[in-house]
Amino acid sequence: MSDAHADTLLPSERMRERALDGEVTQIHRGQAYAEEGDTFDIDGVTFEVVEVTDRSLGDMTDEDARKEGARDLEQYKEMLRRSHEEFEWDDDSPIVRHRFERV
Repeated sequence: MSDAHADTLLPSERMRERALDGEVTQIHRGQAYAEEGDTFDIDGVTFEVVEVTDRSLGDMTDEDARKEGARDLEQYKEMLRRSHEEFEWDDDSPIVRHRFERV
């Protein structure tokens, strides 16, 4: 177990705030930024990474999108398009899910 960096795992201030509020409990990234058992702090509150899973964009569901703070998968896709220049959704693109819980 080691310390992960909240700024790396949750790259936006808004995502970190929503994690503190319990609205965001996971994030998918293009690669693994933490391992199961790693901890990170946001404003003095500790979180533990409880699952790190290799997936593809095509595995994403509305439930996954809601756990990342979106209303549904369509809104999640739109958020990605706005956040990443030249982003194209490809169901086969590999991603890594990081699930975390407040300790």
